[in-house]
Amino acid sequence: MNDTLRHRGPDDCGVWVDARIGFALANRRLSIIDVSSTGHQPMTSSDGRFTLVYNGEIYNHQALRARLVSHGCSFRGSSDTEVLIEGIASWGLERMLLEINGMYAFAVWDSHKRILHLVRDRIGIKPLYYGWSGGTFLFGSELKALRAHPDFSADVDRNAVSSYLRFGYVPCPQSIYKGIYKLPPGSLLSLEGPTLERQPVCYWSIDPTIAKRDPDLPRDPEQDVDALESLLRDAVASRMVSDVPLGCFLSGGIDSTTVCAVMQDLSSNPVRSFTIGVESETRDEACFARRVAHHLGTNHTELIVTPADVMRVIPEMPSLYDEPFADSSQIPTFLVSKLARDDVAVCLSGDGGDEIFCGYNRYVFGRAVWERMRYVPGPVRRMAARGVLSVSPSTWTSVFSGIRRILGIQWNTRGPGNKMHKLAGVLSAGSPLDMYEFLTAQWQEPDVVVLDGRETRPPWRMEGHSLHLSDYIEFMMYYDLRTYLPDDILVKVDRASMGVSLEARVPLLDHRVVEFGWTLPLGSKLRGMEGKWVLRQVLERYVPVHLTERPKAGFGLPLDEWLRGPLREWGEHLLGLKRLRQDGIFDPEPIRTVWDSHQSGERNNLPKLWTILGFQAWLDEND
Repeated sequence: MNDTLRHRGPDDCGVWVDARIGFALANRRLSIIDVSSTGHQPMTSSDGRFTLVYNGEIYNHQALRARLVSHGCSFRGSSDTEVLIEGIASWGLERMLLEINGMYAFAVWDSHKRILHLVRDRIGIKPLYYGWSGGTFLFGSELKALRAHPDFSADVDRNAVSSYLRFGYVPCPQSIYKGIYKLPPGSLLSLEGPTLERQPVCYWSIDPTIAKRDPDLPRDPEQDVDALESLLRDAVASRMVSDVPLGCFLSGGIDSTTVCAVMQDLSSNPVRSFTIGVESETRDEACFARRVAHHLGTNHTELIVTPADVMRVIPEMPSLYDEPFADSSQIPTFLVSKLARDDVAVCLSGDGGDEIFCGYNRYVFGRAVWERMRYVPGPVRRMAARGVLSVSPSTWTSVFSGIRRILGIQWNTRGPGNKMHKLAGVLSAGSPLDMYEFLTAQWQEPDVVVLDGRETRPPWRMEGHSLHLSDYIEFMMYYDLRTYLPDDILVKVDRASMGVSLEARVPLLDHRVVEFGWTLPLGSKLRGMEGKWVLRQVLERYVPVHLTERPKAGFGLPLDEWLRGPLREWGEHLLGLKRLRQDGIFDPEPIRTVWDSHQSGERNNLPKLWTILGFQAWLDEND
């Protein structure tokens, strides 16, 4: 089991066994802080009571160490692992969870009470799977470690497959296998005795911050900008502490540029920055990162990706991501991680800015549509939707292009025809949550596609209503923080980076930054149609506006075009009618319809197709 995770920790390995009770812990170590043997895991506390295996970083470990020393603790080395285990021994687990600032998934065994505790960090940056298989309780950072155990039963959960088709990922707490679960972010699970009777307990949530804020309290915008800058500088500085070389990902967008700019301002030497571009006249955005890097004076490395590069990487994705995962930006994220690993062992990332500071286009689009349509009778909306859908996306795009030429209007959006069809879909939504799920769904009716699949509605579905999030934008931001961020974005970054033994750190998701972001009124994040106002104000203190002003764009590749060209044969192999029937997971007919309409150019069906392709490739790897 330990050897399957060598990529997450190539520098050291360790095993701890208590044969009397049939219990074992194992760890693969990526040495970042205290690369000496004093950081070796599994690690036992000095009093002999607790034994720990841990993946992650505790960023305030030096301050915690000083406090523990003042209370009589002594330390053998300088690792954050030792601070964590001695803090648990001295203060107790519950208090230590409130004290630490970091990203982590860890298991700690209490030999006195014979209790196993599993813990995941507040936001969900680091993964943790667990569950019973036969008579054995298994847990680990990735499913491949659990699969390596002889008692593991690899029964695919078809209900989880349905959920996967809707979201493009398997939502927490489900996994792709029956009886195996993801530990939710900010949760603690304690196992005592031979059965798992307890459910995970939440030790941190954004809900109290939202519930106690006062929307009528006067705010000074400039003071908010100052406060955010101070928080970001501290978050970045604490994530720059490393005993090995480090750098940053730089796409040229607001989030990564802010992190890189602060990082460079705090560094006495040029920061290593990394970006990738694509062979595409319309989608290559490496030039934006290049200009920012030149202004900041970073030591910049750039890679231009070709379809051949993607074809070489695609076979690695099912093993890397361990369960079906359909965010197509997994490929560029892996490629830029691989590029960075040639020079550094740690990279800072700008992920999280969209969810915390209102950066997605669908936030503004969703609110505008909901506020206008909520008063229109349902039958009228459904009739309008049918009218929009009667015109193909390609025709809508041609219509918009003609209007643009005639009136001289510049559209700040890609694929207006596809967005018109998305608009038609939301017209039939009966509630804000229905509309949110439509906007974020890949397949609207996944149970129709999955044979014997029954989509399980995730437990978070109703939780936001009790917070009285009156603005639809905040409603969407809340659910993204609970779902899309930990289950998609952070999974993507963790697997891509750790797959090449690179540690990715995410300063915008320091829990203090997240909590501060939710104390701000929406007007401090959204001005007119432009999000991230307060974050942009911080960035303007480091980088001129003209270097970052551009339409919002995802970190992606032109896979929709490539599926009609260099990737078509690969796709046809996985989605062949005979192959789909033999596998017996999906109804082939709707999938072939979607594939054929994409190939004809009638529609851009990449999101739907990538979910099926991702599953089929995963099935090949794990069947």
